[in-house]
Amino acid sequence: MPPNGTIPEKLFEDVCEEPETQDINNNILSKLDPPTIAAPRKYEVVYKNFLTIGYMHAAALYGLYLCFTQAKWATVIYAYLSYVAATIGVTAGAHRLWSHKAFKATFPLQVILMLFLSIANQRATHWVRDHRTHHKYSDTDADPHNASRGFFYSHIGWLFVKKHPEVKKRGKLMDLSDIYSNPVLMFQHRHAKYFLPTMCFVIPTLIPMIFWGETFNNAWNITLTRYIFNAHVFFLVNSAAHIFGNKPYDKDILSGESNIVSLATFGEGFHNYHHVFPWDYRNAELGGTVLNYTKVFIDLAAAIGWAYDLKTVPKELVYKRALRSGDGSHQCAKVERPE
Repeated sequence: MPPNGTIPEKLFEDVCEEPETQDINNNILSKLDPPTIAAPRKYEVVYKNFLTIGYMHAAALYGLYLCFTQAKWATVIYAYLSYVAATIGVTAGAHRLWSHKAFKATFPLQVILMLFLSIANQRATHWVRDHRTHHKYSDTDADPHNASRGFFYSHIGWLFVKKHPEVKKRGKLMDLSDIYSNPVLMFQHRHAKYFLPTMCFVIPTLIPMIFWGETFNNAWNITLTRYIFNAHVFFLVNSAAHIFGNKPYDKDILSGESNIVSLATFGEGFHNYHHVFPWDYRNAELGGTVLNYTKVFIDLAAAIGWAYDLKTVPKELVYKRALRSGDGSHQCAKVERPE
């Protein structure tokens, strides 16, 4: 928390300096490589994706109905636990660990996070590539889910159409050497064709059938309910967190702070902070526990020695940036400036 009444004078120095532009690894970006503009484009629909996603949504709605009418409570509880595991796999694994290197993990923790990520049907190599591209070229044509094209496109519409050429071009330039040298992630990558569907759909369907006699119809459709709910929760970070919310750290970017998104995603909705300080393992200034269960998970892993070198941002740097480029909603901007 900032001091009451006033903030030390040094925090007001260089308030008017232009914010630095940094890449995913905190390197200064070359001014000769600017992000592209979100220009008008002709969309090419990928009908296979359209039909597949359409079926999954219909089955998910049916599965939701079954949760309240036919399914055993054990099946519903198991689906929720799978949702929690998949969410942690994405937030702690693909996002904070592998995309941003905000902390380091031992081999056992990496294996667990890779398995959790697989329950979400996400391939780490593709996820990290797209996310690093998203951060370097946020809300432009090079951003896979460009929020400048509106809520629907950034939420799910981008999956219905072919990638913009700029996304492919810039994605190929991302340095993924750390990912391709990781044996845990390479195991997933090599066997992704069968491993991901097995972890995400087959096993979650078979377990309720084998262990407590659930019907295939109930188990399968509720598995799709969990999967689609997980997907939309992740999509909210791309859409809602890039369109709504205040901007206490940088008023000139689209990403904002959203408690609702944070609650659904275990702490991923503090997005204005995250895009300014992507290397902070807390993903938020205050960290918290109520809306940031991913931080709690990482802290617990650190307590047993499985997570280490947890990166954070000094408070003074946060205050300085908020004063320099925030929208004035940060509490440090509301206190009396020293004479």
